[in-house]
Amino acid sequence: MGLLHYNINMEFVNGNYYSYYYYCFYFNYYKKVMKLQEAKEIVVSLGRAGKMPCPTYNTPAKLCKTGSKLRKVKGSTCHGCYAMKGNYLFPSVQQGLQKRFDAFKHERFVEAMSFMVNRYATTHFRWFDSGDLDSISMLEKIAMVCQNTPHIQHWLPTREAKIVKDYLQIYKEFPSNLLVRVSSPMIDGEPLKSFDYTSTVHHEEKAKGHDCPSRFQDNKCLDCRACWSKEIKNVSYHKH
Repeated sequence: MGLLHYNINMEFVNGNYYSYYYYCFYFNYYKKVMKLQEAKEIVVSLGRAGKMPCPTYNTPAKLCKTGSKLRKVKGSTCHGCYAMKGNYLFPSVQQGLQKRFDAFKHERFVEAMSFMVNRYATTHFRWFDSGDLDSISMLEKIAMVCQNTPHIQHWLPTREAKIVKDYLQIYKEFPSNLLVRVSSPMIDGEPLKSFDYTSTVHHEEKAKGHDCPSRFQDNKCLDCRACWSKEIKNVSYHKH
């Protein structure tokens, strides 16, 4: 049977103390102790956005910290948020999103989510096609899931620049199979200079960096994997 490794440390960052820990379930360990139904009871399920070539994990957009503020700002990338209308507003969908958000607080979230990604993803995975990071603890747990699924390439788009900065101040880097893209807040804005990987939205100006081709191919990724690629510093999406 595999072993569960973990250690706990404390670090002072931006006026706050953070307790943090790394642990890794060897695959043969958590496959033996967790069943599919147990994992689903914790994380509910993975999503399948129509555009995406892979499973996703989403939470309520209404709980976005930065996004909730930007939605009120005309010209921001969150104004008219797609995850705040349409099918996303159905009560059953909102209940599922909330359960996924709450799942991060479960003591076995990392184990359950690692199980689900291992079972349903083949090469790629996306975090937050709805919602965003809520805390450094949430980002820590996502990093642990990535460590437990090294054969999967993970992409995490976020507007929570401070959470990413605080994480990097503690850990210095992300797992090699996790690419975090920090998004610029305003349409036609410049890529944020403080981060290695970013994304922007263009409308009246030309794309900066890689121009997402989805608008030319039925709003789908198809064979494009630029968002996951470390060779692409900035991905620019055309305003819907």
